[in-house]
Amino acid sequence: MESIDIAMALTFMVIAVTVVLYAIERYAIESIALGSVSAFIVIFYLFPVTAPDGNMVDTGDFLAGFANPALITVICLLIIGQGLFQTDALEGPAKLIVRMARGRSQWVAVPILFFVGILSAFLNNTPVVVMFLPILTAVAATVGQSPARVLMPLSFIAILGGMTTLIGSSTNLLVASQASQISDLKLTFFSFTPIGLLVASVGAVYVLFLMPRFLQPRKTMAEELQVTSGKQFIAQIEITYGHPLVGVESVSGMFPKLKDMTVRLVQRGQKPILPPFENVVLSPGDTVIVAATRTALANALARRQPLMEAESENSGNGRESTAVQPGSISLAEVVVAPASRLMGRTLPQSGFYSETGCLVMGIQRRSRMPRMAMNDIRLEAGDVLLVAGREEEIARLRGNRDVLLLDWSTAEVPRRRYAPRALAIFGCVVGLAAAGLMPIATASVAGTFAMIASGCLNIRQAMRAIDSRIFMLVGASLAGAVALEATGGAQAIASALVYVLEGASASVMLSALFFIVMVLTNFLSNNAAAVLFTPVAINLAAQIDQRPEAFVVCLIIAANASFATPIGYQTNLIVMGPGHYRFADFMRAGAPLALILWLTFSLAAPWYYGL
Repeated sequence: MESIDIAMALTFMVIAVTVVLYAIERYAIESIALGSVSAFIVIFYLFPVTAPDGNMVDTGDFLAGFANPALITVICLLIIGQGLFQTDALEGPAKLIVRMARGRSQWVAVPILFFVGILSAFLNNTPVVVMFLPILTAVAATVGQSPARVLMPLSFIAILGGMTTLIGSSTNLLVASQASQISDLKLTFFSFTPIGLLVASVGAVYVLFLMPRFLQPRKTMAEELQVTSGKQFIAQIEITYGHPLVGVESVSGMFPKLKDMTVRLVQRGQKPILPPFENVVLSPGDTVIVAATRTALANALARRQPLMEAESENSGNGRESTAVQPGSISLAEVVVAPASRLMGRTLPQSGFYSETGCLVMGIQRRSRMPRMAMNDIRLEAGDVLLVAGREEEIARLRGNRDVLLLDWSTAEVPRRRYAPRALAIFGCVVGLAAAGLMPIATASVAGTFAMIASGCLNIRQAMRAIDSRIFMLVGASLAGAVALEATGGAQAIASALVYVLEGASASVMLSALFFIVMVLTNFLSNNAAAVLFTPVAINLAAQIDQRPEAFVVCLIIAANASFATPIGYQTNLIVMGPGHYRFADFMRAGAPLALILWLTFSLAAPWYYGL
């Protein structure tokens, strides 16, 4: 017995220290999580504890969380979302939503989030968040807004919507089922919708209009290093038979299909056609010389019918064309080095493609913008070349003495030709999970395989989507839950609540129950907190001769108030990576929301239930 008491005390201490270290962010989350798991393993080795099922708690119990189906589901959903990102599959819907907003870009997310809240009341909120996360990310990018401003609100709104009906979340069903087994209480579909809707509405006002002010836009290191530049490259588009620009006619001196580029010259045989262009119809054999930003050139390369090809058919070196395979193209910027062998030569004379395997897509000269074909420009030191190639070919440029590779500039071109199949896979995963035809863990694993097998992602891209912070956070939090359950720490908290509140009024008991469960649900799983406190809630009601419904509904709403930590609920983990959030971001923005719900319920519930 003494061993259990020591283990319980040390368990509470490890959890408290872990939460504090997460909050101050002085050390990496992965290191803190690994340290907490190691501490639990050592504690239970030195002070053996027998679990409620009669088995000794061992190392395997603490490591089992890293293979938890919920964790695997989150990771797979992140990979599926990466597939949508790599194919730019949601660019069209995002632009449509922005056009419907009619210029009110700062509020474009509000109607979407409102719809998410309604949908979450009738569907499991996890697939709802999975469905709308890439859409909101794309919308935010389209209006030039940080995803951090909308993704945490997405998770919170889904949780708020889920607390209004019996099927809104698995927690609601779990509590209702357990309550019906140990009491006469039978909750129906809309039993707690009025009080749930009241609490959720107050929380939604905070989430939609106040919380975005507390969220700091976070960027990855690559995004912080890479500055979006308005500088333009000189590039050329070869018009071949079957090219998308064949037959395009100039309108008012411009070409409509090249609206994000400046056409500087159309070379037709030996005849240059200069702007303004009047009644010019592009035909096979033309070479269109354009000035365009890197983004515009990447879009031209990524289209389902590309305006430019990342291959060299006219390299002039006698080497057979080696095309960069569709979907595996990366763009990078290199600077022509001083004393480079490229100086004074044109691209065909330089042999750059035959030597490196990378094709120059554009040239940027900071001093002036020459009006000539790209292949006629003689290179100078300091010229910036936009090159396309496979990732390994671009990586080899680091050892090239003629050019200096700007590492931060390397980025893959979206696989837009695979967008339809990515959307189909995503739709199947969400549809099967939302309809209850397949567990979401099963659907997400199958969807991950389909994304890779269909070519929407390669293995390297899929692995890059896995967030090590999420993996370690979930594994460590589940190890903490095992320790609390095995030592009886969680049960001790519930017993202490009953003891402390003995003799208090019903309203005070209800408010205290909400607060305790609200705190615990952010560090245990909400299902674990709900199962633990269901008998406590019913016992509290019986002690003061009150109907159990108010206390059970209090437990349901409080167990859903998992806003203050990313480990509080699965949807928080899903948005953590794409939003580049830190642990403290959830505490800063989510803790006030949890307190608002507590105060709202504490004031409204006694009136609503007549306590």
